[in-house]
Amino acid sequence: MLICMRTTINLPDGLAREAKARAAAERRTFTSLVEEGLRSVLLQGEVQAPHPAEPLPAFGDPAERPLVDLADRDALWAALEGDG
Repeated sequence: MLICMRTTINLPDGLAREAKARAAAERRTFTSLVEEGLRSVLLQGEVQAPHPAEPLPAFGDPAERPLVDLADRDALWAALEGDG
């Protein structure tokens, strides 16, 4: 039995348009194109980053909690929408 997970991904508008156009030109679904791309990346194995990630700049009082935890998607969206 094949079990598929339904999920939402956020893509830049231009990338989504190009991917949908490519899928249509190849007479296939957008999902199959994304699946093929993910499989290709996963088959390549883990690629090491060329440089260690630099810490993000911090603003405000360093003794206080950060204004937005970037790892918390809901808090980030709330801040972007002006609810936080």
